[in-house]
Amino acid sequence: MKKNLLVLLSAAVLIELGEKMGERFLPLYIMALGGSSLAVGFLNAADNFLGAVYSFPGGYLSDRIGYKKSLLLFNLAAVAGYLIVILFPSWQAALVGAVLFIAWSSVSLPAVMSAISKLLPFHKRTLGVSMHSIARRIPMAIGPVLGGLCVQHWGEQDGVRIAFSFALGLSVLALLLQHYFLEHIAEPAGAVMEKNPFRVLANTGPKLKRLLVSDILIRFCEQIPYAFVVIWCIKGIGVSPVQFGLLTTIEMCSAILIYIPVAWLVEKNRTKKPYIAITFAFFSAFPLVLLFSRSMYALVFAFVIRGLKEFGEPARKALILDLAPEANKALTYGAYYFVRDIVVAAAALGGGLLWSVSPRLNLIAAFLFGLAATAYFLAYCEE
Repeated sequence: MKKNLLVLLSAAVLIELGEKMGERFLPLYIMALGGSSLAVGFLNAADNFLGAVYSFPGGYLSDRIGYKKSLLLFNLAAVAGYLIVILFPSWQAALVGAVLFIAWSSVSLPAVMSAISKLLPFHKRTLGVSMHSIARRIPMAIGPVLGGLCVQHWGEQDGVRIAFSFALGLSVLALLLQHYFLEHIAEPAGAVMEKNPFRVLANTGPKLKRLLVSDILIRFCEQIPYAFVVIWCIKGIGVSPVQFGLLTTIEMCSAILIYIPVAWLVEKNRTKKPYIAITFAFFSAFPLVLLFSRSMYALVFAFVIRGLKEFGEPARKALILDLAPEANKALTYGAYYFVRDIVVAAAALGGGLLWSVSPRLNLIAAFLFGLAATAYFLAYCEE
């Protein structure tokens, strides 16, 4: 592996590990401090909206000043967000802190995708994206278990703040790693870059636009129930915080086990569409399976399904790189995620409204969006 890519993946492991220790339990933390289900829905909507807002500047900065400087800047923002959650025990402060600590993963994705497209040949991009996905999912598997132990030992309020204290330490370590070991690659000076993400996408071909539409629909399926899964499992079914952490570990292990074999199949068969379609089917199945889950054993099956939704995700990300202009891949990638997540933020907020009416209605609506997304992708999307 190239040195820069290795440092980027190592930093991703550290930061994601800390973030997932606390982030997965933020809905519990907010409600324990007096926040409502609408506040939880707002958190998820803000996550999507601000992730979108950050992704385009992340792509722009990566192409303009290089990914090292942009990553360091947003890493500092994450540190500030953790400090707010730790120092100010209120659900309002948790929302303000989240505005800052979700910045790193949003800005880093266009930068890492750009690095993969520059460092690896065309036919190895899916494998490169898969390696990045594995690097992110390992801490996603471990972090919620460690966070669950914190919550179970110290309670829903202090436990979450202690988890974020660990996240703060890991972010500082990642900051030092990037500062001292990540090489700066100067970008060409004087290039005129489009600052409007909608114009960036308008200058791409119809294939990328149709892929974006299908992606928006399937993210509605994912985000409508996303923030409420932990509440459904712990408050509705009665599993413990540690058991929920283990369910997340099962989800991530399911994803990790399929990344490399699927990447190998994609590269062998020189096609991505069938694998992305299978991913959409698993996205659609999860809320329906969750709806009928009434025990820990049923939840294990549901979270295996949730992990298998990553079946074709590296292929989808690699397809975005394939369809993006060669000169501005990070910028186009950031614009794609900007538009996608701006729209999907409405689904996250709508999920809070649906949940306040009925949890069952929330899950059924997510399933219907999944069916619509899968049908549209099969009918209209091309490689």
